[in-house]
Amino acid sequence: MSGEAIAVRDVPAEHRFIAEDDGMFAQLIYKTAPGRLVLVHTEVPEHLAGRGVGGSLVRSALDRAVVEDLTVVPRCPFARRWLKDHPEAASTARIDWAETSIQPEDGPNGRGE
Repeated sequence: MSGEAIAVRDVPAEHRFIAEDDGMFAQLIYKTAPGRLVLVHTEVPEHLAGRGVGGSLVRSALDRAVVEDLTVVPRCPFARRWLKDHPEAASTARIDWAETSIQPEDGPNGRGE
């Protein structure tokens, strides 16, 4: 296990941010809708737990939202809790705290896929 910060990258074709270390992947799955970046699910394997990887994934989503002028919709319980626990980071982007900003049947890119 490395002591270095783990780099996060966005994989738009797969609708997820990923972080990898020693062959293990953490991910934040998202959906897009017009003007929105909907955070759906965060998954961090035990091997990467306790290293701030989940928070790094959420920060990467915030960074993308700022650059692309998107509103973040934190439907993922982890992302929602992390944003509430880190108001300074959350304040960098627009956040829509409403639970129903995107319909569950919408696919990863907001077009019903």
